[in-house]
Amino acid sequence: MISGAAGAVGSIAGQIARIKGCRVVGIAGGADKCRFLTEKLGFDGVIDYKNDDLAAGLKRECPKGVDVYFDNVGGDILDTVLPRINLGARVVICGAISQYNNKDAVKGPSNYLSLLVNRARMEGMVVTDYVSRYPEAMRDMAEWLSSGQLKSKEDIIEGLQTFPETLMKLFTGGNFGKLILKVS
Repeated sequence: MISGAAGAVGSIAGQIARIKGCRVVGIAGGADKCRFLTEKLGFDGVIDYKNDDLAAGLKRECPKGVDVYFDNVGGDILDTVLPRINLGARVVICGAISQYNNKDAVKGPSNYLSLLVNRARMEGMVVTDYVSRYPEAMRDMAEWLSSGQLKSKEDIIEGLQTFPETLMKLFTGGNFGKLILKVS
């Protein structure tokens, strides 16, 4: 299970999981993003958090629960997923998009007791934690890209003058794939 699945990080994490033999379900906002995940990237299932009931979607797409949850969003989505985790599940916190512009107190997981009951582990991850493995990752990803197993989608916006609006797309779900600001 991956939240923010149509974004730059989520889409790559999901594809790598598929390459490694996992069943992958993504959470994304909007029909176009969800269709992209299944039709172009090979995700096994998707939940459109903007148009579906997330809890019902989790039951539908993950009837046996969630073993690994790669979280890019935090907040209410994390809270909705936690009760669906399995015994020994792993929750990877890679981002918290829903909290970055929060003007109130940061919303932490209120369903954290599911971690205790399921003897699950929640751990933060930052890409620089794995600097020693960058050469391995570059080799594998280059191979997967050249073979077509790994696909990339870019959302290119032109002009430095658009920087404030372009940056905000990261926090509103307005971008689709890796957001790039092209400066001419």
